Amino acid sequence: MFYRETGQFKSSYKADQAIFPLSQDRWFILFLIIIAFLVIPLTASEYLLQAVMIPLLIFSLASIGLNLLVGYAGQLSLGTGGFMAVGAYMTYKLTTAFPEINIIIVFILAGLISACVGLLFGIPSLRIKGFYLAVATLASQFFLVWMFNKVAWFYNYNSSGTITAPPRELFGITVTGPTATAETRYIVVLAIVCVFALIAKNLVRGRLGRSWMAVRDMDIAAEIIGIRPFQTKLIAFSISSFYCGLAGALMVFLWLGSAETEAFSINESFYVLFMIIIGGLGSILGSFLGATFIVCVPILLTNAPQLFGLSMPIDLQKHIEIMLFGFLIVFFLIVEPHGLARLWQIAKEKLRLWPFPY
Repeated sequence: MFYRETGQFKSSYKADQAIFPLSQDRWFILFLIIIAFLVIPLTASEYLLQAVMIPLLIFSLASIGLNLLVGYAGQLSLGTGGFMAVGAYMTYKLTTAFPEINIIIVFILAGLISACVGLLFGIPSLRIKGFYLAVATLASQFFLVWMFNKVAWFYNYNSSGTITAPPRELFGITVTGPTATAETRYIVVLAIVCVFALIAKNLVRGRLGRSWMAVRDMDIAAEIIGIRPFQTKLIAFSISSFYCGLAGALMVFLWLGSAETEAFSINESFYVLFMIIIGGLGSILGSFLGATFIVCVPILLTNAPQLFGLSMPIDLQKHIEIMLFGFLIVFFLIVEPHGLARLWQIAKEKLRLWPFPY
């Protein structure tokens, strides 16, 4: 079979610890990169980019951030929507107050502000854990959304209460605002997600990632061997909030164009949590798979009646869509509680042993 590591020798620890040690994996990732950066922008319609690919990438970034906190550090959080709101509103304030700053730098600064806010709300993690910590982060969700809704300074005293992405350029090309094309916005989002997904992958493979997993598995034992649980948890909260804040900034400026606080409600926090549960806790790949499932399945269910030539009332179609979506979530969790990433891992293991029994 083609998926074999026979003959692929590693002569150094660096080669043995590579992210993709097998040449087949490297060629597969290169193929996906070519498809994502070249084929999709040139062939995809505006609807596919705007309704599927851009939100898929943005929610993948938010899922990576939450997975770093929940999947790797073991700290349950329900405040993802609030931290995404911090990134979005801070990006709006920075772009309107300092229009000369590069938009990428603005995204990074907004993510850093979100990291500081996450650091603040991560302080209770020293004393509480599990569902009690989830309730504490849920309080941050409601508080942040309430603050952005009530304090008019955050939306520049706009009578409508909405924030709108102003037009900004990157290397002479408009990337935000109503005149930015879907292809341009897709390329920018894809580049940012690829860079920070690679950073996250290296974080979890290093010393910090091992500290997170030690605290997740048994915090008392981790403290005995010299790991500082409080410091480790706070770093996890801050980095997770950075990713979520960056995702919130991209959500408004490179996808929606304008938004109110309702765009960052508790539903968004649950959606992102469902993504990492379905995709696989403690897996960067699982974040992408879970986001693909949550974003694409409702679209497929919505368009399924038209594919079969069926006509039904909109409200009935929506109810059936919600029931089928819930059924698919339960089905996948029963089939593989460890998520879609585990199914992909099993498929690769079977492929490497084929045709021998597994």
